[in-house]
Parts: sequence; C-alpha cells; structure tokens
Amino acid sequence: MMCRYNVITMITTIIEIGNSRGIRIPKPILSESGLGEQVELQVKKGEIRIISAPIKSTSVVTTLLLSEKILAADWDRPEEDEAWASLQ
Repeated sequence: MMCRYNVITMITTIIEIGNSRGIRIPKPILSESGLGEQVELQVKKGEIRIISAPIKSTSVVTTLLLSEKILAADWDRPEEDEAWASLQ
C-alpha cells in the first residue's frame, strides 16, 4: 500500500465470484473509507467509484401512514361527509 495526500492506493486483482466479478477490499481500507452496508456504484469509462448510498430517512409506506393520520383530522368531519355525499 502507498499513501499520498491522505489517499490510500492499492493494486488488486479482479476475481470471479460465481457468474460475477469482484474485488476484495482489505479491512483497513474499508474502515478508512467509512462506507456502510449499502453503497452506490458510479461508472464511467475506465473508472468505477464506490460511494455511500444515500440514506433514506423514511420509506414511502411510512410517509403514507403518517399522512393518513394527519389528513384524517380534516377528512373525518361532518362537513366533509356532507360535501362528498352527492358523489356516493
């Protein structure tokens, strides 16, 4: 391993993993990277970048459930029932 300007570089070999190919990332390099369980791959000619995957704070289902509770306060009123009665 060689370190220049706070960047660790290393030569490695692409290996077979089933029908795919991959590389082994040594523990010290992985620890230094700060990468979590999920990563995003960005590809351009001659380069593959591995970066932390964006963190999603809430799922769509959670957002829908939270919205339903908030909107229920407006929907569950006699005025609303009266306004929509002609459409039933």
